[in-house]
Amino acid sequence: MAAFGAWPAETVDRLRALDGATWIRGNTERWLTDRSDLPADQPMHPAALTCRAALGDATADELAALPERAEPARGIVAVHASPVSDMRSFAPQPTDADAELLADVRSGLLVFGHTHLAFERRAGEVALLNPGSVGMPFDGDHRAAYALVGDDGGVERRRVAYDHAQSAAELRRRFGDAPWVGIVEARLLQARFDVQR
Repeated sequence: MAAFGAWPAETVDRLRALDGATWIRGNTERWLTDRSDLPADQPMHPAALTCRAALGDATADELAALPERAEPARGIVAVHASPVSDMRSFAPQPTDADAELLADVRSGLLVFGHTHLAFERRAGEVALLNPGSVGMPFDGDHRAAYALVGDDGGVERRRVAYDHAQSAAELRRRFGDAPWVGIVEARLLQARFDVQR
């Protein structure tokens, strides 16, 4: 929700203003307190520490303690990456790992993210929905990606333009020339994961 962006605390404040929102924890929220799978020599390690400092200990601890899973409506399960991990996720095309990643989800709609790639597909009896990313899409389209799920289970995927270049510039202005800033800046400017500065 807040890591690696130019406005960590402001983002959390804005999310708190959303009445009735359900929050779940992803890897970046976990990294605010547990970086055991994020080696200290990796550029995102200091990014997580910088985000923690920007949020303050109380908010960082609160985000890290969020549940890993939510069921916001009957037949809908929401997780960050998959029911088995906040790091291992589904690909846009079926893979041999799908059954393992589904864990105990056997039907209905599974909403997840992590890869920042918007797509829909099926895995057996489960409808998979990755709405993409609002702040850092990785599919080459700079527009914020999200989805609405109707009462009838229908999915409406949406894209909204935002000033991604200003977001990148503000990141550098606030956090300087750290290596992680260059990586995130390049990702924002190119809307891709596999870029360096």
